[in-house]
Amino acid sequence: MIVGTAGHIDHGKTTLTRALTGVDTDRLKEEKARGISIELGYAYTPLPNGDVLGLIDVPGHEKLIHTMAAGASGIDYALLVVAADDGIMPQTREHLAILEMLGIRHGVVALTKIDRADAQRIAEVESAVSSLLEATVFAGAKIFRTQAGMPGDAGVSALKQHLADVARAIPQQHEQRLFRLAIDRVFTLSGQGTIIAGTALAGSVAIGDTLQLAPSGDTVRVRSIHAQNRAADSGHAGQRLALNIAGADKERISRGDWVLAPAMAQCSVRLDVDLHLLAEAGLTLKPWSQVHVHLGAAHRIAHVLMLDSDGGDIIAPGQHARAQLVFEAPVHAVPGDRFLLRNAQATRSIGGGQVLDPFGPERKRRTAARKSWLDALSLYVDTNDTALLLQHSLLGLQRSLLARLSHLPTERLGAMKDVTEVRLRGDDAILISQTALDALASRTVESLRLFHAQFPDEIGPQIARLRRIVEPDLDDALWRYLVQALCVSGALVQQGPWLRLPEHATDLQPQEQALADKLLASLLAAQYDPPWVRDLAREHGVPETAVRELLRKLAMRAQAYQIVRDLFYHPQRVAELSQLIKDIAAEQTPGNAAIDAAGFRDATGLGRKRAVQLLEFFDRVGYTRRLRDTHIVRADSQWQADV
Repeated sequence: MIVGTAGHIDHGKTTLTRALTGVDTDRLKEEKARGISIELGYAYTPLPNGDVLGLIDVPGHEKLIHTMAAGASGIDYALLVVAADDGIMPQTREHLAILEMLGIRHGVVALTKIDRADAQRIAEVESAVSSLLEATVFAGAKIFRTQAGMPGDAGVSALKQHLADVARAIPQQHEQRLFRLAIDRVFTLSGQGTIIAGTALAGSVAIGDTLQLAPSGDTVRVRSIHAQNRAADSGHAGQRLALNIAGADKERISRGDWVLAPAMAQCSVRLDVDLHLLAEAGLTLKPWSQVHVHLGAAHRIAHVLMLDSDGGDIIAPGQHARAQLVFEAPVHAVPGDRFLLRNAQATRSIGGGQVLDPFGPERKRRTAARKSWLDALSLYVDTNDTALLLQHSLLGLQRSLLARLSHLPTERLGAMKDVTEVRLRGDDAILISQTALDALASRTVESLRLFHAQFPDEIGPQIARLRRIVEPDLDDALWRYLVQALCVSGALVQQGPWLRLPEHATDLQPQEQALADKLLASLLAAQYDPPWVRDLAREHGVPETAVRELLRKLAMRAQAYQIVRDLFYHPQRVAELSQLIKDIAAEQTPGNAAIDAAGFRDATGLGRKRAVQLLEFFDRVGYTRRLRDTHIVRADSQWQADV
């Protein structure tokens, strides 16, 4: 168990830590000279059952709150220290609020320096502390009267026994999850190299393991381990660990970084969070308000964006709201991680909350789908039920992302009921519930039905175009799986790269087929400047209406393309033009395949009007998209069959 001290400056936190463990945590020359703690201090004491109790001694000065928050982020149990002579002071209250914001739910109070107060004063301070705790999660916490400077003090002994009892009863930490350690100290030792230290928040680590630093992404190997100040072959969640690592220099690591199982290393600059602004915050958060964020052992600057569609664009004191924190550099987090907020000047703690989505989107932040997803993440934080995440993943969820969100190894995710797995390259896969898959199938069929109603003379959209109509954000592998399943079931018909409903078809009579062969031969022979319907009617001696109707039927069979009214192209020529567009665009604008009307006109030898008509046709069918005066080839467009 890791115990963290909290309390006002000069209330005796370091002296009490020394009395409990025998360790003086003020190791810096400046700390000893000034008689105050400046940096985090670490001490350990063995317990009767062979375990080791760890204590983190935090500084109490108001200007060192960022250091206190870094230490408090990894503790299991709070030790609130209040001096009997001073009583409750400003940092007593602020440290208490920070403990609550960081999700610490259990603790005890040490009333120190009782030799400096009489019995009445001690009773008054005890009563005041109890009243202060009454409105917090620490209501009813035990209070121990101590005189830490006196050897063998009964109060200190009783407090130490209490901490040992709590340590024995504390539930097992998340050892089965992927490893996470928040780095709060980095240093070097002669002959050993780089040492990183912090509290393991999840998982386990062993000598020889390969880990990854975040956000740098550097890969490191564990050379040796100290767990709770003892040499060990392994360490696990809930322990203070010092890891001797190979692969990264001290200069590339700082307090606030993480060392993680490689599957956990992805970071983001946007976190979607549940946020609580304290009633005494003294400010209102507006869009893009700047705040200081303490997350894990990190201290970062972020800007706030509001997510509640019905909550307006402010967060008032005392209000709970969903928000997005936008950081200047990537940060690591998982759902449920707690954080502390301080104002823009970093002079006051104003609130805190918990992370919901560690990969907040830049766009579409306030849609109904996003609200549903954040609701699911909130439920997951409360229940640890990964099935909830899949139930609310309307477009499926990559297995690697599910592992990242739950910090569970993929092998521990196990088989899930009524979930379809679509394999991806490598070892990954898309997981989607049967309910969500059925809903996507229904949307696909209905979207195609509406397309046929809007464009009755066309065979149907290309496969990539229909995906953009149904759901632009749908993963391509899942879309291919869905289309194939619908085609196998007979709900859709694939004709080359086009899709249609089974009923959207037309047959040709023998005499129509004979005329169609002649018309198609004329279109093919005309290269890129085919005759209009009236010219084809005159050439073959048939009524203009008969030619028009037959060409429309051919268009429904993908045997001809109508560029504009009464102008049809042969499929072979359209395929050649599509490739020409791609080639020219790639040559003109490397990395951003775009073409304009003038370039296309010159390449084809056609007039400007016809060049524009053809480019607009390719825009209409989804092969390209217009951006001002250019036409950009869509990355997912293929003129040939792509499923």
